[in-house]
Amino acid sequence: MDLSTVTRIIPARTRSDLIALGPTVVPLAGGSELFADPRAHLRALVDLQTLGWPALTITEDGLEIAATCTLAELSRLPMQAGWAAHPLFYQCCTALFGSFKVWNVATVGGNLATSLPAGPMITLAVALDAELLVWRGDGSDEVVPARQFVTGNMTNALAANDVLRSIRVPLTSLQATTAYRKIALSPLGRSGAVLAGRVDADGVFVLTVTAATLRPVQLRYSELPAADVLAGDIAAIDCWFTDAHGAADWRRAMGLLLGEEIRAELAASTDVASQS
Repeated sequence: MDLSTVTRIIPARTRSDLIALGPTVVPLAGGSELFADPRAHLRALVDLQTLGWPALTITEDGLEIAATCTLAELSRLPMQAGWAAHPLFYQCCTALFGSFKVWNVATVGGNLATSLPAGPMITLAVALDAELLVWRGDGSDEVVPARQFVTGNMTNALAANDVLRSIRVPLTSLQATTAYRKIALSPLGRSGAVLAGRVDADGVFVLTVTAATLRPVQLRYSELPAADVLAGDIAAIDCWFTDAHGAADWRRAMGLLLGEEIRAELAASTDVASQS
């Protein structure tokens, strides 16, 4: 869709170019969501791609994903020795409501910043305990835990002149065993519930519930919980919601079903690992 009120695109070369951001000037990364709806209040866009951030940087401490990294680039992330969580990257990419053409332009940061409940990069970041580097408009930097970044349906921790710079995934999460489940009302429909589970080397179990809730919900245990304990905690989640992609009671039921499937899968994986 054309943004007919936009008269200028500003190529950002340095951080100082971001000073133009404000209520009527917003960042442009891939633009797959930005150009999806009329936005008559906009007058200009600041292109982040011209900053030239490396899409993926593997470090001793884990992985840094540039906010401008596309889903296509993320889906091709090379496997590294010991990264048991590697399949989760591709799995979350497949949860995007869009074709392979969208994968080539949609960005990880854009998906997070749009903050739709069904945003699969939200699932990925929260499930792996990522930290988000935010460039504040006043020139300061702030590291925000992914689980605290999205605050509601299309709301988050960014102010109008802030920019999401990168997503940092710790090595301990990359080395964890993961399990993934997604369900939608139609085969190609937007996700109604997306859940991801993780068991760390020290036995900690983390379940992340997204798409079915207004904001991501993370449940954390020192060890794999009993089925009834996990079910009780999932049932107690207070932000299930209803829209065209699913009713709140159905989403709650799917959360219970998929959560138990993940718990059982990871319990089986843990048993196999302990016997080997």
